[in-house]
Amino acid sequence: MFLLAGLGNPGREYAATRHNVGFMLADRLAEAGGVKFGKSGSALIAKGMVFGAQAVLIKPQTYMNLSGQAVAEFVSFYKIDAGSLLVFYDDCDLPLGKIRLRKDGGSGGHKGVESIISALGSKDFPRLRLGIGRPANLPDSANPDGPELKDYVLTPFTCEEGVIVDEMLGIALDAVKEFMTHGIDVAMNGFN
Repeated sequence: MFLLAGLGNPGREYAATRHNVGFMLADRLAEAGGVKFGKSGSALIAKGMVFGAQAVLIKPQTYMNLSGQAVAEFVSFYKIDAGSLLVFYDDCDLPLGKIRLRKDGGSGGHKGVESIISALGSKDFPRLRLGIGRPANLPDSANPDGPELKDYVLTPFTCEEGVIVDEMLGIALDAVKEFMTHGIDVAMNGFN
């Protein structure tokens, strides 16, 4: 069984924001598997066959910075081993539209991933980073009034960016399928 965890923030006001691209991929996966989300514990969950394998999809409802609570809850309940967990989330260090699979590693400063590492007591789990880009005008000594990164991730995609995100989510769907079918190493070779 696989546990597929998309990270984001609950609530209508965050639904279309950059920080919720993990939730967007979870919705695509649920649609591909013909499963529906319902509330259970600290997450919205959808269970069923996805790409020919038994899977539990979760969208933590704990807000991004506490994602580890929900992920650990379902890892424990379903007795998921590290290799069968896939966490997907926004990454501002990747250009918009790019994806990267990793077998394990640190958080890269992502608070949701930090929370998961802390809750699981391990950084040894696969993850799929979804590129949202970084604004060119972040505050620095030359531009002290630029937008803060924390504000940027809570803004919606523009119409032009939405087209790129839609394509990225399609590629990410294929990457998740490859991960579930052939494992993280093969998926990394095919999509990184």
